[in-house]
Order: sequence, then C-alpha cells, then structure tokens
Amino acid sequence: MSSAKDTATQAGIGLGSAIAVAISWSLHQSIIWAIVHGFLGWLYVIWHAFTRPGGIGG
Repeated sequence: MSSAKDTATQAGIGLGSAIAVAISWSLHQSIIWAIVHGFLGWLYVIWHAFTRPGGIGG
C-alpha cells in the first residue's frame, strides 16, 4: 500500500484535488473549471459543502 501512496504523491494527485475535480465536472462539465478547482483542492470542496443545500451550511 505504501507503493500506491508514493505513486499518487509523486503524481501530485491528492484526495482533495480528486474530489474537487469530480464535483466541478458534475456541475459545470468544463475541463477548464475542473483544472482550476483541482488546483484549489480542499478549499473548493469546503466552499461547495457550505454553499449547497443539504451541505454543512444547511
């Protein structure tokens, strides 16, 4: 399992980035927005959770 973690780390892929890209793609269907939100990672995921109905913010 350490090998898989090292490979993902070397590739620069983090969980926050993967979630952000998935959320962005499902909302916008735009590669440009998915890339931008992938760079923002967890910031975009947290913002999305606070601003959507049923999320953390209600």
